[in-house]
Amino acid sequence: MTFTSPLQQDAIKIMLLGSGELGKEVAIEAQRLGIEIIAVDKYENAPAHLIANRAYAIDMQDKEAVMELIEREQPTYILPEVEAISIDALFEAEAKGFHVIPNAEAVNKTMNRKNIRVFASEELGLTTSGYQFVKTLEELKKAGETIGFPCVIKPVMSSSGHGQSIARSANDIEKSWEIAKEARGDASELIVEEFIKFDYEITLLTTRTENETVFCEPIGHIQKDGDYILSWQPMPMSDATLQKAKDIAKAVTDGLGGRGIFGVEFFVKNEEVYFSELSPRPHDTGMVTLITQSQSEFALHIRAVLGLPLDYTFYGAGASGAYKAKNVSLNPRLEIPNSAFTTNSFVRIFGKPESHIGRRMAISLVLDNDVELAKRRALEIVDGMSDQ
Repeated sequence: MTFTSPLQQDAIKIMLLGSGELGKEVAIEAQRLGIEIIAVDKYENAPAHLIANRAYAIDMQDKEAVMELIEREQPTYILPEVEAISIDALFEAEAKGFHVIPNAEAVNKTMNRKNIRVFASEELGLTTSGYQFVKTLEELKKAGETIGFPCVIKPVMSSSGHGQSIARSANDIEKSWEIAKEARGDASELIVEEFIKFDYEITLLTTRTENETVFCEPIGHIQKDGDYILSWQPMPMSDATLQKAKDIAKAVTDGLGGRGIFGVEFFVKNEEVYFSELSPRPHDTGMVTLITQSQSEFALHIRAVLGLPLDYTFYGAGASGAYKAKNVSLNPRLEIPNSAFTTNSFVRIFGKPESHIGRRMAISLVLDNDVELAKRRALEIVDGMSDQ
């Protein structure tokens, strides 16, 4: 394919449904190619709003509101960037000829943990942890006994780990129930998962078009309460184990179809690879690619959307540390240590208009010859940050 800048033809428009820190980086990469960005979120002044050509704040779970905006703006591509979106609106938009990335059915399967787990395990036959779905506290108690303790309990639909907990015994079930019910997203149904005593977990960024599938180097990460606090690339693993992960990632992304980048998550125990989850868009742990690759996950996403070649260069070991707010503020300010501005390191501040305790506000990024040194430096920068 030969790419012609939209400055020389009818404008290409991308509508972001979700305009947080990941959407902001997608918008930046699209604008570098002269593409018009319409950023949509549920609140004003979301990170991508700050740089978009036009910005809107609507209830994205309101089908009529989403469709009215799509009809008004006539986007070339619609990029869902969060789970909390009206799937009916996406199906209707697709039926009317709008191009949903990767496609409406893929979003439908992946926005809900029940859909993607059933698809991966029961339709594709992939190896996953044991699981059950429950809707009541009594069902949750029974599932805990059946799955065994410890077990992981999550809402079927939530983002950034919200509502997730580990029940280590039957005494924790009611607390896990309350945590799940307080999550944003759909907590009407929960998934109870077998706790895999894994050696490590990875995200394998998998980018596909109709013509090719390209994998990034595996990303290791540490999560707390279901949200990442440190990620690094590459994750050391054997060639055979990595190939298993690639085979599974290709099977599930081919099954979903469409264009774009997918963040495919795995647990690894010895040489066994367990499929965990999948996001049909850039992944938060993949922000490390902002410093480790010539084309970040966001640039690869845009290239895939446009059907462009997916070539890139991997620079070397790097790490990303997440800074989470320690205070509540309607006008947050971040203090950044000088160590963030030394050779091969920097920070990305998201520009969120409000902070609350635990909200991710920025990341540190470090490139180093050794992945362990990169991880240590990334955490040192985060430890030196503060907010008010």
